[in-house]
Amino acid sequence: MNPHPEQLDLDGLRNRQLERLKALLAAVEGSNTFWSRKLQAAGVDSADLNSLEDFQRWPVCTKQELVDDQTAHPPYGTNLTYSRNHYCRIHQTSGTTGKPMKWLDTKPSWDWFMDCWAQIYRIIGITEQDVFAFPFSFGPFIGFWAAFEGAQRLGNLSLTMGGMTSEARLRMIAEMEATVLCCTPTYALRLTEVGQQMGMDLASTAIRKIVVAGEPGGAIPAIRERLASAWNARVYDHWGMTDIGSLGIEPEAGPGGLLILETECYAEVVHPQTLAPVPAGELGELLVTNLGRWGQPVIRYRTGDLVRVATTPCPSGLKLMRLEGGILGRADDMVTIRGNNVFPSSLDAILREFSNVVEYRTTVETRKAMPHLKIEVEPHESLTPEQIEAMLQSVQRTIKDRLNFQAEVIEAAIGSLPRFELKGKRFHNRM
Repeated sequence: MNPHPEQLDLDGLRNRQLERLKALLAAVEGSNTFWSRKLQAAGVDSADLNSLEDFQRWPVCTKQELVDDQTAHPPYGTNLTYSRNHYCRIHQTSGTTGKPMKWLDTKPSWDWFMDCWAQIYRIIGITEQDVFAFPFSFGPFIGFWAAFEGAQRLGNLSLTMGGMTSEARLRMIAEMEATVLCCTPTYALRLTEVGQQMGMDLASTAIRKIVVAGEPGGAIPAIRERLASAWNARVYDHWGMTDIGSLGIEPEAGPGGLLILETECYAEVVHPQTLAPVPAGELGELLVTNLGRWGQPVIRYRTGDLVRVATTPCPSGLKLMRLEGGILGRADDMVTIRGNNVFPSSLDAILREFSNVVEYRTTVETRKAMPHLKIEVEPHESLTPEQIEAMLQSVQRTIKDRLNFQAEVIEAAIGSLPRFELKGKRFHNRM
């Protein structure tokens, strides 16, 4: 009996990657204007590709290149391998780091997306009895579209919750006895807040698994613990991008790490400045080539995500690349304050340790020619003024102790900070 792809040994994985990579390149060379032009300019040819090591000398691609291409050739750009009538799905990026990009899928590439989710669901232990809840807008942002259709293809009951209030979604989750919740970490926290306001005992619902994606929050211990405690459920971190696909998941048997579906992509970790490969255990930027999305592929794509490959095997026994602690931050989000490199995820990890912090907003600005960090904290409504002041001081001390700089921490009025259903926009750089 053939194993599932994710169960291949290392030799099997590498052979599968090289075979599929050659097929991808054969499909795009001469047919895809963007990649034909880029690869020709770099002087590389698939005929000369004999190993994955050879591929590491090929040019990288940035998101800005693809944005510029779509701007110059609207609406889809020139990164299309087939004529327009071959495509059946369109989504777009969230636009949190710039202008949204449109992304098209053919039927075969959408089927590939479904194969990715079939693997993800096997890795986290989904059964045929599971009922999925998808509380997202079902708009053009890809969000959990692929996760939703992947669950349907498995035959699992899947609840669509677009156009509903958070209160209505929670009532539906309870009534329909949903067992798996799929959303961003930000919205999982929001549902937790609303449930508490409703007096709803979330731990008594049937939810046993929470799959979060779209932000680093799923790998932040304070967020995981808050969600796990409130819902009495296991939290799973998932990684993917509209322009790359659904390619990372935290396994059932290996909490704290993110497995990359090397069956469906070729992943590399490189130095963000030199682009030289970095060894396991060292911080680097994740490059990805997806291997099943031939209609609009990405090849050696700079994700901007900073990761560290684990130096020990995954407890799950799978041989896939394992990222210790998941996505650790984004290269383009880092700011330097008083000589210290700071990532939004580092601040998020600290703020979420304080259970009475309902919401927050951070702003980096220039004061007296120096970077300055201001944090507006919205406290729980039950706190007294004295308790609020003590909490603000405690947050300030914790940031000083762990990140080695002084932040300005101030109170925000109850209900004054925005709430989010998709990705939270809490970090603002005005320098």
